[in-house]
Amino acid sequence: MTETLPIAPWRVFTVEVRAIHRLSPSFLRATFTGPDLDRFADNGWDQRIKLALPLPGQQGVRLPDGPDWYAQWRALPEEQRNPIRTYTVRAVRPHLAEVDIDLVLHGDGGPATRWARRARIGDEIALVGPDAGYPGDHGGIEFRLPSTGQLLLAGDETAAPAIAAILERLPLDASGRALIEVPEAGDALPLVTPPGVELTWLPRGAGEYGSLLVPAVAAAAGDLIAARTEPATGPVTDNDVDVDTEILWEVPAETETAASPLHAWLAGEAGVIRALRRHLVGERGLDRHAVAFMGYWRLGRADVA
Repeated sequence: MTETLPIAPWRVFTVEVRAIHRLSPSFLRATFTGPDLDRFADNGWDQRIKLALPLPGQQGVRLPDGPDWYAQWRALPEEQRNPIRTYTVRAVRPHLAEVDIDLVLHGDGGPATRWARRARIGDEIALVGPDAGYPGDHGGIEFRLPSTGQLLLAGDETAAPAIAAILERLPLDASGRALIEVPEAGDALPLVTPPGVELTWLPRGAGEYGSLLVPAVAAAAGDLIAARTEPATGPVTDNDVDVDTEILWEVPAETETAASPLHAWLAGEAGVIRALRRHLVGERGLDRHAVAFMGYWRLGRADVA
């Protein structure tokens, strides 16, 4: 008798590009398909996945499979280790065996940008994502829908796909603000939002990362907190994080979600997110359990899988 192995939360999907759409000067949408993508779990919100990209001159990607795929990948010689980058699922269509991923076309010439600029229909890569056959929590989702209070969603272009996916899943009675800083005005995309959530695109042009996002978040937080009827409950100071040596990633567990007049989800360049963290938690005294802070990347440093 053949033993049936338990289904793991995540698995490696071998996929190929079905379609490529240039959404704006800085955003490109890749639609992937594969023989097993009907088993990809549609969890919504800010579901993270990983894309394994081909090595130079390589056709397709063959990642180790199984529960210990990551350890096996790490153990490979560097020249045999396919680059892996983390993205947010933009849309899932299990009945068509399709998954959409929106990629930012950075100017840094990294492996993901190089692949995205040259991607063609039929190109094969590997996608590591949640298996719909697993009965439990897959992980990789940081957004928590609060039962009370206003929402503040904010980030740079790397957080735009996640914010877009969150906005589309919010209930119609949700209220708050969504702020997205992008390279240029043409990157403002049409997104679905509840009537009570105001969406603002912030094209920074030649400005530095966060030059528009930081003051916009401060202003929005002031407006939203001013409308509350109860005082903030968080600490007036908070420990800082050295984003050059530590990962800035602080997300309250579902059981820790605070009853707060404002719930914030912030993601993007780590130095900018640290500044926003300092302002909301340290200066405004928001309960740290009401705020999710995620440093998606660090200016001047390569992404770590």
